[in-house]
Amino acid sequence: MSAQRIVPVILSGGSGTRLWPVSRESFPKQLWPLLSDRSLIQDTALRARGPGFAPPIVVCNEEHRFLIAEQMRAAGITCTGPGGGRIVLEPVGRNSAPAIAAAACLVAEDDPDAVLWMMAADAAIADAPALHAALKLAVGAARTGQVVTFGMTPTAPETGYGYIERGAPLADAPGAYRVARFIEKPDAAAAAAMLATGRHLWNSGMFVFTARTLLDELAAHEPAVLEAVRRAVAARSIDLDFVRLDADAFAASPSISLDYAVAERTARAAVVPADIGWSDVGSWGALWQLGVKDAAGNVAVGDVQLEGATNCYVRSDGMLTAVIGLKDAVVVVTEDAVLAMHRDAAQDVKKLVDRLKAAGRHEAVAHNRAYRPWGFYESLIQGDRFQVKRIVVTPGQKLSLQKHFHRAEHWVVVSGTALVTRDGTMTLLHENESIYVPLGAVHRLENPGKIALTLIEVQSGAYLDEDDIVRIEDTYGRA
Repeated sequence: MSAQRIVPVILSGGSGTRLWPVSRESFPKQLWPLLSDRSLIQDTALRARGPGFAPPIVVCNEEHRFLIAEQMRAAGITCTGPGGGRIVLEPVGRNSAPAIAAAACLVAEDDPDAVLWMMAADAAIADAPALHAALKLAVGAARTGQVVTFGMTPTAPETGYGYIERGAPLADAPGAYRVARFIEKPDAAAAAAMLATGRHLWNSGMFVFTARTLLDELAAHEPAVLEAVRRAVAARSIDLDFVRLDADAFAASPSISLDYAVAERTARAAVVPADIGWSDVGSWGALWQLGVKDAAGNVAVGDVQLEGATNCYVRSDGMLTAVIGLKDAVVVVTEDAVLAMHRDAAQDVKKLVDRLKAAGRHEAVAHNRAYRPWGFYESLIQGDRFQVKRIVVTPGQKLSLQKHFHRAEHWVVVSGTALVTRDGTMTLLHENESIYVPLGAVHRLENPGKIALTLIEVQSGAYLDEDDIVRIEDTYGRA
């Protein structure tokens, strides 16, 4: 790599609905450890760590900002503070072109000729050395002014990916080729025909270019995107450790992918062929293909027992799950939902999620466990005028100072230490101690200790939904 470090830009958008019920809008697939003990976004960031790389820029939506910051911290990746990377918050989703444009504008303020490596947060790559070898070729092409994508060597006539037809080699960029054309997701016959030519590659969605090249190409092909994003970046604010783009300016940008905005229209499109064991992890079928299989071809994750099953993917994130005599099946069990289907129907999960959304089912978008910047809570029992929750507060964190109009709360400490503020009085609670917070009391819960605080909360009242919270003061700047 050159002495000039490559800037990794990780786009963490989308909800991964084809991996429902594990992946949901509130906690999408890139935040889950689906292939290892690290999440997909952690694996993505760790691929771009080392002497040749600058700290990453992660572009994500506001709802996931604390989750992503914590996952980066847990992986040892600095995304905040002096010398670290940046977490850039999209006020609204506008697809990949405005997202990467925002990162390019920020980088260009310091070095317009810096090389950016744009990648999705949720892809799997099996061969990291081959990836870095391909990246070195792509960087060389990018420094000659090319917009470079990675073309994955196809292993099957896949209909779920777009394709790239490879053109002539670039004389001044060894290992890179001109893009003859981009091809939308084909039908099975067209995919088979392309596979037979040896000229076609899967479109990975990863790109390499300089900040200057990208901004110039946006100015030529999508000036409305560039203008809106430039205004959003110029009017940005710093919220704790996050870069918050101006909401009105960013919302004015057209919603368009980088493929449509630049890659398919530029005269500078180049491709580097790569055989790196890439997958977009786009379905349960893909996870079966990527998983470690037993002698019968099954992938089992969690508390799973199999008897006479063949070529199945079975995952349980909680209860014992037993599968007998099934073939080519997918069974996924979470706390509040079970999915069972034939593996060939993996692309139809999105249709089911759309139906659940239309029916107003919260399971379509959110898990029973809700993550907050201070920790998480989950509902254990809910009945008429009462609800029981488990609350876990990270060491050193605190909930907002708040009150409720419709409910009272009783807190019992299970482990750790709780510091409770109630109408101005502070009380320290230890294991097996409790406190009552009457309706209307101004209160706050915090963890002053070194271990996680776990408590059971019993709510009682006429209305128990989460919008019955009046925040008076909040460490995290929430309204």
